[in-house]
Amino acid sequence: MTQYAFFFDQSRCTGCRDCTVACKNWHQLPPGPLKYLKVYEYEKGSFPMVRIHFQWVPCYHCEEPACMVACPVEAIRKEPKYGAVLIDGEKCTGCRICYEECPYGAPVFESDNTGDIAQKCDMCIDRLEAGDLPICVGACSARALDFGTLSNMQTRYGNLRDLEDLPDSKTTKPAVVFKPHSVKQPIIPYDAEKALKLMMRRDPLPPVFNKISDVTEIPEGTVGRDKLVIKQKTAAELMRYTRCDEG
Repeated sequence: MTQYAFFFDQSRCTGCRDCTVACKNWHQLPPGPLKYLKVYEYEKGSFPMVRIHFQWVPCYHCEEPACMVACPVEAIRKEPKYGAVLIDGEKCTGCRICYEECPYGAPVFESDNTGDIAQKCDMCIDRLEAGDLPICVGACSARALDFGTLSNMQTRYGNLRDLEDLPDSKTTKPAVVFKPHSVKQPIIPYDAEKALKLMMRRDPLPPVFNKISDVTEIPEGTVGRDKLVIKQKTAAELMRYTRCDEG
């Protein structure tokens, strides 16, 4: 079996969602939670080392797909030409076991209704057969995506198959190669503690904060999306974590 794979360059991704819009359009998916491809945007850290993270999550068409092994009606198969993991909608009963077992939350459903059949990224196998790239790769304006055989992607970009906040790749061996964003560093070094002390002194105005820990120790939940959540409990929760509405 030949295994094809994606490449994702996190250092180039701007979170524009061109890939998700193109995917929705190509597969003629309705508005809402039925998303074969999800881009997650979340904030981590505190002053002065705050960072916005963008994480691109389709189906990674794992070499050892947990969803396929877990499916009780054998509705999921791994086809041999590209190594794509595909769902047979006529066999699927909507039990959602595949979603529970997939560490990346790749199977998706049109709603929370019991019996909705599982759907997901199919590697744009129709486009591959026509000699084209997956639609998300062609749509990426930042050139953060690439696609080819797994061996070719590893030759070109290395063998990093794990990325910060994602599940351990050893579980299912996802067919993807990553390039992480660079380590966060201040462009101009300065004394962050001194800067915060100066910010506290707003005479004659009242202080915005009273101690440095008010800024450097952020309680969980203060930021709307402060972590990567790729396994959601409801359709509304999926929409919350994949919507670009906090800019």
